[in-house]
Amino acid sequence: MKSVQHYAKAVQNRTMDYINQRRGWTIDRKIIVIESDDWGSIRMPSKEVYDKLLNYGIRVDKCSFCSNDSIASEDDLSLLFDMLYSIKDFKGNSLCLTANAVVANPDFDKIRESNFNDYHYKLITDGFKEIKGCENSLSLWKQGLSNNCFFIQNHGREHINVDRWLNSLRQNLPETKYAFDLGVYGISTKITSEKRKSYLPAFDFESLEQERKVNEIVEDGLDIFKQLFGYNSESFIAPNYVWGKSLENVIHKNGVKFIQGISVINQPILNDSHYKLVSRYLGEENNNSQINLVRNVTFEPSLDINKDWIDSSLSQIDSVFKLKKPAIISSHRVNYIGRLNPINRDRNILIIKNLFKEILKKWPDVEFMNSVQLGTLIYESK
Repeated sequence: MKSVQHYAKAVQNRTMDYINQRRGWTIDRKIIVIESDDWGSIRMPSKEVYDKLLNYGIRVDKCSFCSNDSIASEDDLSLLFDMLYSIKDFKGNSLCLTANAVVANPDFDKIRESNFNDYHYKLITDGFKEIKGCENSLSLWKQGLSNNCFFIQNHGREHINVDRWLNSLRQNLPETKYAFDLGVYGISTKITSEKRKSYLPAFDFESLEQERKVNEIVEDGLDIFKQLFGYNSESFIAPNYVWGKSLENVIHKNGVKFIQGISVINQPILNDSHYKLVSRYLGEENNNSQINLVRNVTFEPSLDINKDWIDSSLSQIDSVFKLKKPAIISSHRVNYIGRLNPINRDRNILIIKNLFKEILKKWPDVEFMNSVQLGTLIYESK
């Protein structure tokens, strides 16, 4: 049963969100940006692993991410890129996904060899080569980048809270350990019987030492990103919208100008398991003159297959445009993945294609941008 505090926090979140979405930067143009998180991370390695977890008693079937999210195959990427490239705005720009990507995943073998005392990671360049159907994925990413339909930005080094996960493994938590043995870290707290915090917010912390470690990790991730793609990630989004104020200084030193996110984020509190709710609005600048980008439309059809996502998204976009705001759409990778469940990918690609047919019909002067293009437009207008 959910507590009174839970409902009070939910009401507070909704109130802050309502206020923030009406504050900040405006423009008399109809701009659409799609921000898509989780690219590069390995959530569920295979259908075989999914079945083993389910048979063990972990209800992965009750979590859309566990059921559908995995590394994108070459088929997934080709179908997604074909769809994006087929949709143009009135200026001839292709529909573009700002693909927020991690650059590494846990190296399970080396972690096991250390008896869970030391963390080791494997770059996505190496990981892709080991997964059937993904061997040429990085080349496809770069092809999508050059075709201006897949704009790669940084989502951290990996999508896991290293200290928290290793600590649970050393404690031999049964579901965490069983998942580890199958190459899985992302078992949602909503489906586990273990009493623990989520492993997914990579930059969460509870002590000064943990804060120092996560800041080192984010800096390492940005450095690797530049090595892999040849440019700085000018925008950034922390996994699960959780980050501390000091992280903003670290990413600023590493070339990040724009911070993606939602209107209310969780900021860790030292020596406390709770969070401070921090409100954000579009165009707001922090002490480093970094500009906040704030998502205001949700398109996540894999999370609810019974919902009319076309009608819902059109309604949200209409409200945003009436406020003279750009529509910044949140649409995670899980919606476009078919390695575990091809129906998930095929259905959702058709839905988003039909959504943009309606968008172009209703607003023929709509413009497609990526996150950095929008951030630069905001910066230059100030």
